[in-house]
Amino acid sequence: MKKFVILAIIALGIISCTTQKATKKMEAPSEWKRHTNIYEVNIRQYTKEGTFRAFEKEMPRLKAMGVETLWFMPITPIATEKMKGTLGSPYAAADYTSINPEFGTMEDFKHLVDEAHQLGFKVIIDWVANHTGWNHVWTKTNPEFYLHDPDGNFHIASGMEDIIELDYSNQNMRNAMIEAMKFWVRETNIDGFRCDLASWVEVDFWQEARPKVEALKPLFWLGEFDELENPEYGKVFDASYSWTWMHKTENYYKNNLPLQELKDLLMKYSAIGDHSMRAWFTTNHDENSWNGTEYEKYGVIAKPLAVFSATWNGVPLIYSGQELPNLKRLEFFEKDAINWTGNYQLADFYRTLFSLKSSNPALRGGDPNVTTYFLNNSANDKILAFLRKNGNDEVLVVLNMSKDAVDFSIEDGNVGGTFKNLFDKTSRDFSSGKSFSMKAGDYAVFVK
Repeated sequence: MKKFVILAIIALGIISCTTQKATKKMEAPSEWKRHTNIYEVNIRQYTKEGTFRAFEKEMPRLKAMGVETLWFMPITPIATEKMKGTLGSPYAAADYTSINPEFGTMEDFKHLVDEAHQLGFKVIIDWVANHTGWNHVWTKTNPEFYLHDPDGNFHIASGMEDIIELDYSNQNMRNAMIEAMKFWVRETNIDGFRCDLASWVEVDFWQEARPKVEALKPLFWLGEFDELENPEYGKVFDASYSWTWMHKTENYYKNNLPLQELKDLLMKYSAIGDHSMRAWFTTNHDENSWNGTEYEKYGVIAKPLAVFSATWNGVPLIYSGQELPNLKRLEFFEKDAINWTGNYQLADFYRTLFSLKSSNPALRGGDPNVTTYFLNNSANDKILAFLRKNGNDEVLVVLNMSKDAVDFSIEDGNVGGTFKNLFDKTSRDFSSGKSFSMKAGDYAVFVK
């Protein structure tokens, strides 16, 4: 009897240890989200071939640049009915569980994901749940999945004639959508979704879909919505867009708004809390094609804003070609390959920022242990300076947000001691060396 009790205790101990290890394993997958960055891949325009296999050759370069998460724009077939341009929009799907032959085959995509994982990348794909193209397979097999106008025709999505909207009051459609999402996780082992126009879909769908899809594996969920406008969606997604910030910064630069308006907006974002994160960016596929490159929109403060995106609370997001930098608007419905020169002028710039983001606890996104302070300076109307702190780790960022050279000093009780400049590797004692002289477009990042 004693022997049985002893064996039972040992067995329980083993189960307990195993459970603890399993718990740790379950916790680990979510941690990468807090220090990652996202690189949006436009397969059509990335290479002359415009294929998965051609893009694979670029992945080692992106890995060396510090990219951690690859987001692929929609990879599903494009509907041909009412198609825009010669090649159509990737956001007008013809089938949720097939590959766009323009990019290759399903085996090609699986190979890409496997190679990406071997290199240490996470892979997320664009998911377009609000609408489909006109001749999506469901229009034939399940027309009841769609919204209809009073005349019985499919309901066109707002302002976009090549797409029609789905009916989320239909539970069978919801089930089919969730199964389609599970297909890509199960069959290709992706790590998450960037959900297009997420707030155009009822929030309770995402509340239903996420746990069902994540029954397969933990995933990263990036939603295209601004949590300032759609706070209920932030409770479902890991990260969301910072559309308000993007528009405000463009308006700030072009119309000489007070810098305080940007600070006030950042305070509103911070008030959301750390249950979710914001994705910060200076361009993406929509902005580049329709509104201009980051240099058209932000001029001399484009790089300071890129530094901000990588160091403020959240997730930095960059678009294909920003490492060049890409100075042209890419066509959306036609073939218009990026003009790669072989000279990636900003690769070191991004690698330096991404490396710091991934390794420094003070830059963890959505971490309540991190405190962020605006730093008072003698040019508060031109200089954005802030400190992010997590225990003994501190990162101090100084950005010239004006169109002019500025001489100023930082006078703030929250900063002191010696920091190393991330880019030029020099040291500065902020207890005494508080004076700065910055040219237009200048930025500095200091690490303690």
